[in-house]
Amino acid sequence: MAVPAPEITFQLLDGRQAAEHEGELQALHAEVYADPPYLKEGDPAEFAGRFRVQRRQPGFVLAEARSGGYLVGYAAGMPLRPSTSWWRDLTTTLPDDVTAEHPGRTFALVDLMVRASWRRQHIGRALHDLILRGRPEERATLAVHPAATPAQNALQNWGWSKIARRRGPRPGSPVYDVLVTPLS
Repeated sequence: MAVPAPEITFQLLDGRQAAEHEGELQALHAEVYADPPYLKEGDPAEFAGRFRVQRRQPGFVLAEARSGGYLVGYAAGMPLRPSTSWWRDLTTTLPDDVTAEHPGRTFALVDLMVRASWRRQHIGRALHDLILRGRPEERATLAVHPAATPAQNALQNWGWSKIARRRGPRPGSPVYDVLVTPLS
């Protein structure tokens, strides 16, 4: 006898609504980042500070996936401002026409994660598509750990292209691949 799969519900939240779920989001973030190669990135205090700043940005949006009220994944992002620091700390120099920002140019996908036990069910793809669907920006960007092979492969299959690498400004900061994709 086959057991029916639990239904997954998806919802978009703005920054105020997302703030109501901060504890759940932080717990999921810590769970996902508890495994290599991410061990240094799962600091709850760092997540909390970053999340508080991001959710207050104009245009912030969070897509969540739930099964029976249980958070199984989320994606978050916001439009980049002209004064963004997104393009700093690149390991190679990109032309100004790639890094110059103006209102409506780039949406930054800052988080996309699914609990390990819920992966390989197309939840990540559904969150990805939901958060990017109908975006008015010209393109989207994200940063992904080079050793995150499943994520790298999925993103490539979904149309993302690597354009650079960046390393945070602090000593020992991790390196990330910076990817972009056009938005229609």
